[in-house]
Amino acid sequence: MTTPPPSATPPPSATPPSPAPPRRSAPRPPAAPRAGTRPAPWVRTRLRAAPLGTLLAAALAFVAVLFAAALPRAQDRGADQALRSFLTDSGSTRTSLQATAPAPGTGQSAEALDRTLKSLLAQTGNTFHVDTDRVVHGTRTVKRQPLLNPELSRPHGIPPMMSLLYIQQARDHMKLVEGHWPDDTPRSAGAAGATEAAAYEPPLQVAMSQQAARTIGARVGSVLRSAPLVDGTPSVEVVGLYSVPDETEDFWVDLDCLPRACKTFAGDSYLWEADALIGAGDLERMDLWGHDAEDFWRLPVDVGRLRADRLDATKKEIASYVAGPTAARLAFETRREGLRTTSWLPELFEQAHERRQAAAPLALIGPAGVGGVAFVVLCLAGALAADRRDAELRLLLARGGSRSAIVGRLLREGAVTVLPAAAAATALAVLLLPTPRLAPAVLSAAAVALLALLTFPVRAAVLLTPPRPAGRWRRPVAELLVLAATAAAVLEVRRRGVAPAGSDPDPLLVASPLLLALCGALLLARVQPVVTGWFARLAGRRSGLVGFLGLARAARGTGARGAGRSGPSVLPMVAVLLAITTGGFGATVLQSVESNRLGVARLTVGGDASISAFGKGNLPDGLAKAAGELPGVRTSVPLWVDHDSSLVGTVRRSSQVNLIVVDPAAYAELSRVLDCGRFDPALLATGGGEPADAPVPALFTSGVARLGGSGTFTVQPGNGGEVRVRGAAVIDCTPAVPAADAATVVLPAGRATALIGGSDRPNRWIGLGPVDGDRLRALVRSALPAESASPSAPGPASPSAPGSASPSAPGSASPTPTTPVAGRAPAPGTPPDDEAYPVRTSADAVAALGADPLQRSAERLFWASVAGAAGFALLAVLLTLMRTVPERAALLARLRTMGLRRRQGVALILAETLPQTLAAALGGALVAAAAVALLGPAMDLSTLVGASVPTGVRLTAAPVLTLALGLAALVAAAVLVEAATSGRRQITTELRAGDQR
Repeated sequence: MTTPPPSATPPPSATPPSPAPPRRSAPRPPAAPRAGTRPAPWVRTRLRAAPLGTLLAAALAFVAVLFAAALPRAQDRGADQALRSFLTDSGSTRTSLQATAPAPGTGQSAEALDRTLKSLLAQTGNTFHVDTDRVVHGTRTVKRQPLLNPELSRPHGIPPMMSLLYIQQARDHMKLVEGHWPDDTPRSAGAAGATEAAAYEPPLQVAMSQQAARTIGARVGSVLRSAPLVDGTPSVEVVGLYSVPDETEDFWVDLDCLPRACKTFAGDSYLWEADALIGAGDLERMDLWGHDAEDFWRLPVDVGRLRADRLDATKKEIASYVAGPTAARLAFETRREGLRTTSWLPELFEQAHERRQAAAPLALIGPAGVGGVAFVVLCLAGALAADRRDAELRLLLARGGSRSAIVGRLLREGAVTVLPAAAAATALAVLLLPTPRLAPAVLSAAAVALLALLTFPVRAAVLLTPPRPAGRWRRPVAELLVLAATAAAVLEVRRRGVAPAGSDPDPLLVASPLLLALCGALLLARVQPVVTGWFARLAGRRSGLVGFLGLARAARGTGARGAGRSGPSVLPMVAVLLAITTGGFGATVLQSVESNRLGVARLTVGGDASISAFGKGNLPDGLAKAAGELPGVRTSVPLWVDHDSSLVGTVRRSSQVNLIVVDPAAYAELSRVLDCGRFDPALLATGGGEPADAPVPALFTSGVARLGGSGTFTVQPGNGGEVRVRGAAVIDCTPAVPAADAATVVLPAGRATALIGGSDRPNRWIGLGPVDGDRLRALVRSALPAESASPSAPGPASPSAPGSASPSAPGSASPTPTTPVAGRAPAPGTPPDDEAYPVRTSADAVAALGADPLQRSAERLFWASVAGAAGFALLAVLLTLMRTVPERAALLARLRTMGLRRRQGVALILAETLPQTLAAALGGALVAAAAVALLGPAMDLSTLVGASVPTGVRLTAAPVLTLALGLAALVAAAVLVEAATSGRRQITTELRAGDQR
């Protein structure tokens, strides 16, 4: 019998052992917490859980804030540069404060002039500063006195005139070449007991320009006498001669008769005017020369320190300096009741403000567009982040978390991510674009950073809010409000313009292209799913799964699971449409600017290139033919122009007209290309059977038609003879003389050449086509004889003109802003002044028109904004695409198991993504065209063109289609790259792990 093992169960008859009494265990003390252990911070844990998403959010915030901070600073820099360039081109005289006061009867000295200067400078330095290194001050006699010395030069028997000046800074800008400078220590007026007349002895010591002295016949030691006045006039002694190293310095502005003698016309005669410098020692007796002297202070404003944003304050301060509280204070402090200050600066500031207003629409439309697209992208990023973490947020809410606590945690997450990126972006913008004004950049950056910080928490709060009954009226009402705002903006633009005259651009008017784009996006959001659904049904009737499935998903929309989405996301389409609309509208504006510039340049030149002869000369033989054979010349038009012809037979009997003799066919082609006075060349045809005395057919401009008369007229050329003409047609413009009010007669070469002597040799040549200006100038130089090619070749007339005001007279007229400043280098492409036959090209004229920094800064800012808007629009599409990667990868993985090939997978992704992009591109192009048609007629492009042009923007398809197709192609390429790279990895992961959803 085998013994059971000890572990076997005992028989039922066995007595069970008595249970042991329960052992009462002592209570365990609570375990001591480990030192340094506490719950991990929420923000750190959450950011470490998704490092890639954190970096992308920081990068998005950095780029958005960088644009927001950089655009205001770029605008400030462009405006400041344009203002300073405009004022610099206006000349030193117009940008200076000119203070004058009667010279005191007693106590006149250099120290008194310096004390007044110190008081004048003490009232500056707030909004404007004076360039103390260029200050000019002194005393001058107001009236020039005749010099009666018989040995002096007297053209036409008129004696030379002289004015005396004391200028403290003069010796720093001239070089003594003979004699010595006038004495600066006061000299005795005469010996004791001398007669009253002897008070004018000794003579006043003066220094003259060596060139002026040579012109009037004076030399060192000459004692120059003037006409005696009632109580006598002192004579002057030339004690020194000086030369001027650089007459183009701003110092010599309004002092033209100091470095050289000036020729002043008096009727058909002329005389010499030469000014001279005295020393400080003769200031007390200076007023005896003509008995009238005045002190003057020229205070050049430091244009390089002026700011466009403080232009209004600067204008008010200068106005107060000229005639206001500051002027009254200066008169009291200096004890000069007759102190008067004049300046062109208030008028120049007003012109600069008007120019800035005219260029503001283009400068603001681009930033407005990139701002709108960036706003959409930030909202989209917040919405996608909230959708991605929807399950996590709802789990936190279900476990007892409150909405406010959850939103607070999300705000802390965003602060750690967004705020450092925003601070770095703002600092980088300030560093890269230095400008004095900091507030706009900081405020703009803060607004964008706040938007980037709040989009995700606000969206999360909306998702966690208990659902309410859906209101079907909310979306239609919002769309109607947008439509009403757009209609109001468009009507105001058509009524007042984008930048109303006399006021800054209205933000609503500047945002009108954005509002039109938003209306187009809302309309497209309703139409696109329906149209895409139609195409999906059409694709479903055909064999193949890719097209139908992709279009169906595009019409239905993809993204967050369980969100109940019934259509595709509108925000990516809005971003693309905003970028295309604003970019297309602005590009069309720039295209119109370039077209108008070319038209103005062609009318200015007469064509694409021209060669002219000075005066009544003719072009060298063979030059016109050789110019017409140059590469690029499509049409060659040699012509003879006479500006001194007379037209007999009008209501006024005889009127001066411009006469043009030219080949009708070539001139008709020129008129057609320039769109200036088109005509049929058959109108000027002359038959062989006409009698010799038959009137020559002629084209009359509207200026001739206004002279009156009818029938046959007689043209008398300036070189003699006469031609009977009859009007064949009236044209409103002619390329050779495009002035609107010019009276011009155009005659055909042939009969007119036989009747008008000398008209067979052209004095002007005009060509059409891309002509190389340098090659054309080289051709002209090669055609010149040796004596004409020398520097002594005939040039433009002397700038001096009869009746011109004295340059040194106070308040003399100064050059207009468009007049080149003396001493400046000519603009690129400008022919030299000594060229015997000047060459002009439309390319050079276009470059001159577009050389304004205001235009260039507006264009650069616009294109930078377009590039930023395109980048943000592309980012919107990519964000949406990346959000749908997991769901799309799961679908492709399932389809891959059913035999779907990789190429078909890529085609499916493109079919799903591109319909919305193509619809946005097409809609953006249409909305941009509508914006040009609605808003274009109200835009004045004169400031951007650089010349006066008719108001309006021409609608051209090229810039709009280029932007639309370019952005669509960029988005398609990005989608294709994403589908070919990340999609493959996601599908592989799905196939290995299976669907865990």
